[in-house]
Parts: sequence; structure tokens; C-alpha cells
Amino acid sequence: MNERIERDSLGEVRVPADKYWGAQTERSRNNFKIGTEKMPLELIYAYARLKKAAAIVNHECGKLSETKMRAISSACEEILAGKWDEHFPLVVWQTGSGTQTNMNVNEVIARRANELLPEGEGRIHPNDDVNMSQSSNDTFPTAMHIAVYMKLYEHLLPALDGLISTFFEKEAKYKNTIKIGRTHLQDATPLTFAQEISGWRVMLEKSRDMIKQASEQLLNLAIGGTAVGTGLNAPASFGDKVAEQLHKQTGYPFRSASNKFHALTSHDEIVYVHGALKALAADMMKIANDVRWLASGPRSGLGEITLPANEPGSSIMPGKVNPTQSEAVTMVAVQVFGNDAAIGFAASQGNFQLNVFKPVILYNAMQSLQLLGDAIHSFDRHCAKGLKANEGKMKEYVDRSLMLVTALSPHIGYDRAAEIAKLAFKEGLTLKEAALKTGYVNAEQYDQWVRAENMV
Repeated sequence: MNERIERDSLGEVRVPADKYWGAQTERSRNNFKIGTEKMPLELIYAYARLKKAAAIVNHECGKLSETKMRAISSACEEILAGKWDEHFPLVVWQTGSGTQTNMNVNEVIARRANELLPEGEGRIHPNDDVNMSQSSNDTFPTAMHIAVYMKLYEHLLPALDGLISTFFEKEAKYKNTIKIGRTHLQDATPLTFAQEISGWRVMLEKSRDMIKQASEQLLNLAIGGTAVGTGLNAPASFGDKVAEQLHKQTGYPFRSASNKFHALTSHDEIVYVHGALKALAADMMKIANDVRWLASGPRSGLGEITLPANEPGSSIMPGKVNPTQSEAVTMVAVQVFGNDAAIGFAASQGNFQLNVFKPVILYNAMQSLQLLGDAIHSFDRHCAKGLKANEGKMKEYVDRSLMLVTALSPHIGYDRAAEIAKLAFKEGLTLKEAALKTGYVNAEQYDQWVRAENMV
């Protein structure tokens, strides 16, 4: 392997010659060969936005030359374009402050920016220039918030909106389709299929509202706090001005956190947001389970709906088709539940002025966002859009249901109505046959009172 010598405060390190990273990144690569989970690229891109904003503000404050600012900004823009993805190799399981990833970003930007600098303009240093007015302790939580917020609005919420829209369409299609309800897994009174779907839709709308509400807390950024929250070595207005620059870059109204001591040592904002993601996962678990129960069969289950046949369901049973999209969604939900537990525990571990579980908090939050967005989009595209009501089977269940007897309660009382239902079940009679046998109602009264369309 072709190598070059890089130096840091601990001495010399051999680095692959074709990579932009420097000594501290290489030390981390060698010292933390733990797992396969890499630092998410979304975090790297958030860092690139942050470093560009910091360079602009440092220039405005008179600390960084225009030439260096422009070179750093250009290098950051290239990172955002995905040009240097392979130059960010570090794993999640590293220092809990994320310092090594901060330095990985600093080193790559510095080396690339030096290539962009005109001759005779000096050298850009990863610490002195790219990391100017910053610390890993304030930049990493800032990048966390940027990455999570943008992933939420640009990946998860669009997928969620798509499924909500599909459910709206299904409601309109099945507004007059009456089916039997079920509570406690037992027959209940009727409702329309549209009404059942509306329950799913509103779950998702409520989850969307809670996620958006919680996400407002992510707009508070730790930048400007530097090492412990005091802002040492940063201009007094640095955090506010960097947040303004990030607003200009992204269109999202980021702001400097009012208390940097909190921003460095606590991650309750991400705990709060992930709690809303857990609620969404719980709703998706319920919807996916409803769908696969309703589609069970085709001849020995409920069979009230049919799902698209996307792939063969069995390696041994010919013709079998399984509710695979529901299964994928429920597995994702389980993973999100586990991630929530990990995030909550990690967030509880802030000691004194710093929480040093930042990478695992970030990784799990980003995984939840990725998985939920992907799973919801997949479920929408490959299942919900092609979901069809088996209206004949729905009518059959309504006609056979004993719980239509509920419509008689206001006329003959609960106890007599219960007697009719029990008689029908015991003797295998239709509800009408049992009602007439008791003599509590006549045929005309029964037909007038027991009408499923009037019970929804």
C-alpha cells in the first residue's frame, strides 16, 4: 500500500496515500476495530454544513481569512455532493464524545481545502482553521441535531404522508362497505371498512403531529458552547451566527441553544423525539397486524381483504402467498423499540459537563428514522395501495353475526337481547330465527330494528 506520513500531537502516523484523512483518523481506525457499524453519512453531511457555517462566521468575525474560508466552504460543498464519502471510515464504537469523527471531518476538509488554496496562501490546519471556535463537545451534538432533524423531514415524514394519502383513498373507495367489528378478538357491532381504515389513518396523523411537535426541540443547537459550555475560545455571538448560517443553508430555523451546559451534557431532545418515533412504530405494528389478520386465509382465516401477491410465500407449499410487508414492518417496529431503550439508557449517562454516549444515541436514532421511513414507504407501495376488500366475505360475516342483537337492546332490554344471542349460538339458528322463537319481537319489528346500515 502506498502511504504517507501524517503528524499530530502524539507523533507520526502512516496513512494511506490516496485518502484525505490524517493522523487522528488513522489512529481511530487502528484503535477501534469494533463492529461493522460506520458513522452515518448523514452525520458527516451535517458536519460539512456546520464546518462551512463556522468558517463563514469565523471570517465575519475577523478570525479567518477570506481565502481560507472559501477553500473550506468549497471542500464542504464537495462533501455534501457525496464526492468524498469513502474518506469517512470511522465506526460508531469510538470515543463517546465523537471527537475522532469531528477530527476525521476536520482532516478531510483541511487536506482538500489545501488543494484548493491558491499558491502562497499558507496552509489550512484541521484544528486551528477548520475547528476554529469549536470543540468536539459542541459540534458533535450540533451535527446530531441537524442530521436527525433533516432525516426526519426529508425521509420519514414524506413516507408517512404517502401512506396517509393511500388510506384516504381507500376510505373514499370503501365508505359504503359494511363489515363486522371485533373487540377482544370477538365479534362486535358493525362498522364500515372506511371507518376501520380511518382509525389507521388518524393514528398516523397523530404520530406525525407528535413527531413534528417533538422535533422543534432539535432546532436548539449546542454550537458556541465549545468544551464545557462556557464558549471558551469562541466569539460571544458565534453560536447565534452559526445557527443563522445553517438556517440559510438548509431552510430550517435552527437556533443557538439558550443554555450550552445543558446542550453538551443532555440529549433529552433526541429522547423526546425518539419517543414519538416509538409511538409511530407501535401504530405501524398495530396496522400491520390488523392487515395480516384481515388477510388471513385464503380459506381458513378471516379473508376479509386480499393483499398483492408480491413473491412466493413458501419454499415447500406451492401457491402460498404470505403478508410479507406486514412482517417487515413489525420487525422494524421491534428494532425501533430496542433502539428507544438504548437511547434512553445512553442519554441517562451524562456525567458532569458531558454525555459520552453520543455516537450510539445518534446511530440508533438514525437507524430508526431510516428503517421507519423505508418500511412505511415499502408497506405503502407494495401492500396498502394494492389492498382490496373482499366485500362478499365481509357481508357474509355481517349477516352471520350475533352481535347485531345489540340493535334490539333499546327495544327489548339487554337481558332479553342476550337471551336471543345465546339461543342462536346454542341451537345454530340465525339471529332472526332465535328472536322470533323467543317471541320478544315479530318479523316486522326485527327487520325494522336490526339493519346493519343503521348501526354504523
